[in-house]
Amino acid sequence: MRFSLDSRGLFAAGALAGAMLAGAMPADRALAFEPENPECIAPANPGGGWDFTCRQVGKTLQDLGLVDGTVQVTNIAGGGGGVAFAEVVNKRADDNDLIVAASSATSTRLAQGAYPGNTMDQVRWLASVGADYGIIAVAKDSPIATLPELMDQIKADPKSVSIAGGSAVGGWDHLKVLIAAQAAGIDDVRTIKYVAFDGGGEAVTQLLAGSVQAFTGDASEAKGFVDSGDIKVIAVLAPERLEGDFASFPTAAEQGLDVVGANWRGFYAPGNMSDEAYDFWVESIGSVYDSDEWKSIMAQNGLAPLDLRGPEFEAFVAESVSRINGLSKEIGLIQ
Repeated sequence: MRFSLDSRGLFAAGALAGAMLAGAMPADRALAFEPENPECIAPANPGGGWDFTCRQVGKTLQDLGLVDGTVQVTNIAGGGGGVAFAEVVNKRADDNDLIVAASSATSTRLAQGAYPGNTMDQVRWLASVGADYGIIAVAKDSPIATLPELMDQIKADPKSVSIAGGSAVGGWDHLKVLIAAQAAGIDDVRTIKYVAFDGGGEAVTQLLAGSVQAFTGDASEAKGFVDSGDIKVIAVLAPERLEGDFASFPTAAEQGLDVVGANWRGFYAPGNMSDEAYDFWVESIGSVYDSDEWKSIMAQNGLAPLDLRGPEFEAFVAESVSRINGLSKEIGLIQ
């Protein structure tokens, strides 16, 4: 059975919707709202994908003059993003200056009911800024050189391989490993030893310390460790090789495992944010996406196109939650 969480089918629709929305909002229109103290919450420790999203988009907002001053980045780790989600819903529901980094990990946890008492309609979904394809990596000195070799070792002795990721058990990073394991013919994916950490940076640190044998994450959060030569990417979960710095790494499909996993990246906002503030953030994040600066960041960090804004993005997240809920039931993660 092939499992694919590829968002390619929605990329084209998202690009068209985003272009239509951008065209309906002249760049020089007067804004009814401007943030006084812009802040971005990264729902994990520094070094992971959410942290990357906040810091890179925040810097680009500043560089393009879309916000005054700097965008403060606040790291709130815990619960696979659940601690930050609850903080926004319960304590900062009307904060017009606040945006929160989100991804497929967010929709995964929402799909599985892992944020107790919280649902996606308690916040406002702003826009996407691209999509990360998943990767599986090992330490630079690991004897494992390919994805089939890793899967063969798991088949031979499941207890000998622990795989670290930056999402909770049952989260997006965990799902990617299970999908790859099923493609490799591992029938009982419950034998996979997955170790959860609060963010990809912490997970890679454990890999380098020798506490685990492999890492599952996304291209953007692995970029710094790839550049430093500390890790060895053994598979990219994309339909074809990525461009730029990741072009040298083989896809899982090239190695005989038909696995695709795309992780969208974007932002949500407090549920009671004013319409004026919501429109400002949708348009500003859209302006970041359209900029040459962001196109360069995407190319450097292995991000694929995904341009969805406002209601179109909300519909996309709702579909993602529904799809992952079905997959999680299919592989026995939830009832």
